[in-house]
Amino acid sequence: MGRAFVAGLAVVAALAGCTVQAPDGEGKRRSPVHIELPGDTPSPGRTPAGGGDGPRSAPPSADDRPRTAPTADDRRRTAPTPSRVLWSRGDTGRDVRELQARLRQVAWLFEGPTGTYDEPTQRAVSGFQGKRGLPRTGRTDAVTWQRLLGMTREPGRWDLYLMGGQPADPPDPRCRSGRVLCIDKTSRTLRWMIDGRTVSTTAVRFGSQGTPTREGVFSVYWKSRDHVSTLYDSPMPYAMFFSGGQAVHFSADFAARGYAGASHGCVNVRDEAAIAELYAQVRNGDKVVVSW
Repeated sequence: MGRAFVAGLAVVAALAGCTVQAPDGEGKRRSPVHIELPGDTPSPGRTPAGGGDGPRSAPPSADDRPRTAPTADDRRRTAPTPSRVLWSRGDTGRDVRELQARLRQVAWLFEGPTGTYDEPTQRAVSGFQGKRGLPRTGRTDAVTWQRLLGMTREPGRWDLYLMGGQPADPPDPRCRSGRVLCIDKTSRTLRWMIDGRTVSTTAVRFGSQGTPTREGVFSVYWKSRDHVSTLYDSPMPYAMFFSGGQAVHFSADFAARGYAGASHGCVNVRDEAAIAELYAQVRNGDKVVVSW
């Protein structure tokens, strides 16, 4: 009966989740069974109820989960925000002129500055963007502008107006009466004035330090439509002489190079249409004022 009782107790223990304890090191037998009843807290190191026979797996990490292709919404959320456009084709002003001057510094633009965001400017911006891995939009956005700023220096006044277009300063007081070619060396402009009224204004270029344009009050004493310099063997179309060999005339070099060059003392005009119109209006004897 004793063996039957022990066997029965072992069955109950197995069914109830018992752990049979072996004798201790001194040969004394401890409590033969440890019964874990439902609802008991599991012993440390044991698998919690319902955990199965093997060790419980940790929850899958985000990297272990199956990946799905991104949706259109996902792509829109992760796409970079387009940079703000500062200037684009058709814009005008001083800022556009600076953009063009800086593009000239890095040899992406060879015309102007004109102050107008035209087709050559758009092509230059597009080329600059493509060379640096930026979207080739041809529009100057904030990212493109910052990249260009980092590669160029601040343009000076005559970098901005290399090919003319600068505003004229107020006329010299000596220009306020009569018919006057009012020439200002400071703003590099020529005003054609009649009785204090400005009829037209155009950009002009002067002599170099070695061959300066003389200053003072003069008068036109000779006009020569297709003049050629006997001293320098260079064309001087629409020449209006006012002091010795110095004259106001059209200059192809000024038209091509702007203020990168200089005259031999004459007053150069780069706009051929403007000088042709001026030549038709000016008479011998009209006053010429050259001032700083």
